[in-house]
Amino acid sequence: MQAIAVSRDSEGPVCIEKPRPEPEPGEALVRTLRVGIDGTDHEILAGSYGEYPDGEDHLILGHEAVGVVEDPGTTDFERGEVVAPIVRRPPDGGSVYFDRGEPDMAPEESYYERGIIGSHGYFSEFFTSQAQYLVSVPPSLARVGFLIEPLSVVNKAIELAMTSRSSFNWEPTSALVLGNGSLGLLMLAHLTSTDTYERCYCLGRRDRPDPTIDIIERLGATYIDSRKTPVDTIPSAYESMDFVCEATGHAPHAFKTIDALAPNGVGALLGVPESSTFEIDGGALHNELVLHNKALIGSVNSNADHFETATDDLRTFPEWFIDALITDVYPLSNFIDAFDDDDTTIKTAVQLSAYEER
Repeated sequence: MQAIAVSRDSEGPVCIEKPRPEPEPGEALVRTLRVGIDGTDHEILAGSYGEYPDGEDHLILGHEAVGVVEDPGTTDFERGEVVAPIVRRPPDGGSVYFDRGEPDMAPEESYYERGIIGSHGYFSEFFTSQAQYLVSVPPSLARVGFLIEPLSVVNKAIELAMTSRSSFNWEPTSALVLGNGSLGLLMLAHLTSTDTYERCYCLGRRDRPDPTIDIIERLGATYIDSRKTPVDTIPSAYESMDFVCEATGHAPHAFKTIDALAPNGVGALLGVPESSTFEIDGGALHNELVLHNKALIGSVNSNADHFETATDDLRTFPEWFIDALITDVYPLSNFIDAFDDDDTTIKTAVQLSAYEER
């Protein structure tokens, strides 16, 4: 079978031949439909993130995937069932986090991540997975099911943020998303699809005309240009925010989020920045957090419960939003084009096989 990988001696993604995997007891064989590309894939290709599996000279990419069960083996799945695989797997010897169904809370170096850290991903015509790491997906979502993984990350961040405010009667009305990439737009779509927030904003660094600004405004949100209005000046230019989601990976935004928050507000940090040195007034930020009951939470990855809620959410998003978010889906023969990254690209995917409802 064909697979898309990065190797120690390649400068970009390459197509390689691999044997079709055979499912072990408790595993299902999945025929891959589509695989999404995101910033983590680009970081792996740049050599700034990721790890090869032990003893191997290549890593099969892909952690955002949707597929069809080809051979259920001894699992409870049925042949032809659409599934989305979660990302993390337990280390050798197991882990209490995985035993509890909380792989997303496992500390660093105590897990593998398929397509990212120490384990081959889903960017191949077939893959195998244990049943507990597959989430059933409605057939109607077969063409867009690769969005479930990033949307599950959104759902986990919101869950953690809401939990941090659960000790009192918190009634948020304003929300701000930092970043107009695909993850930020998925967060914004979620926020605007609920009745919780009356006013939503999204910050970026784009000039009009721009497809992401079009999406932001069609969702009913306000676009903020960070070149004209930095994060810490948003309260004076617009309003203080009850909820802020940082999805840029720009380290100063984590601290400027504190200034952007309203009293009792919470910020969720999703970006993973490179090492960065800059000056901050630590005392002022400390005072803001304490005296105004503000909170910052960090969130990474997700678990099966978040995948299930993401599946439900994806079904409620308007079709126009999905069509606008997905810039293009490329055939496997043109996979290299899916890795192009410019201002006109929001989200790309590669189709490895077609879905035929049984």
